[in-house]
Amino acid sequence: MIKKNMKTLIITSIIILLPIVAGLILWDKLPEKIPVHFNAQGEADGYGSRALAVFGMPLFMLAMQWICMAASSLDPKSKNITKKSINLVLWIIPAISLLVSGVIYAFSLGEEFNVGTVMVIFFGFFFIVIGNYLPKCKQSYTIGIKISWTLDSTENWNYTHRLAGKVWVIGGIVLIATAFLNWVWLSLSIFVIMIAVPFIGSYLFHKKESKK
Repeated sequence: MIKKNMKTLIITSIIILLPIVAGLILWDKLPEKIPVHFNAQGEADGYGSRALAVFGMPLFMLAMQWICMAASSLDPKSKNITKKSINLVLWIIPAISLLVSGVIYAFSLGEEFNVGTVMVIFFGFFFIVIGNYLPKCKQSYTIGIKISWTLDSTENWNYTHRLAGKVWVIGGIVLIATAFLNWVWLSLSIFVIMIAVPFIGSYLFHKKESKK
């Protein structure tokens, strides 16, 4: 699995580390203490050193990238993981790395924007992309909605992922449409619904199957 995707893995790993280059260029302009965590209102509530922000974040993301790749390779159902699936997984973390570091650098340099709005829009697009892919996702232990009954039943797996695909696309669109309202409770409610509906639907399908 790793050998087959080594080219993409290397390219995405380089992209993950690009914020380090940007951080070194901006080093003298960045403050000693940099916001590395934001609350639900988009306000900075956690700070770290300049070195942590420039080096720590990308290196952590790089480690996560390789761990995800290793987990996919060790998956007993790895034959069900398609090339498109792996590419999707491998490009998610680079996108997050660029976004998170970009937000941190911009905020540290005094740019005024609502971090919460940016993150909601990003996750809206994220769920739309994932939602379009989910119905095509085959059973595996590393990609997809991995609940005991979806892994035990192909029918349940297919039903759950078709349902989740629709819910996540719709939810993603609603998140983007309402992002600038800055209503934290609304965004959180949408997230909860997007997670709960597929889970409940999957469980009800499982109970129905069990009665047969």
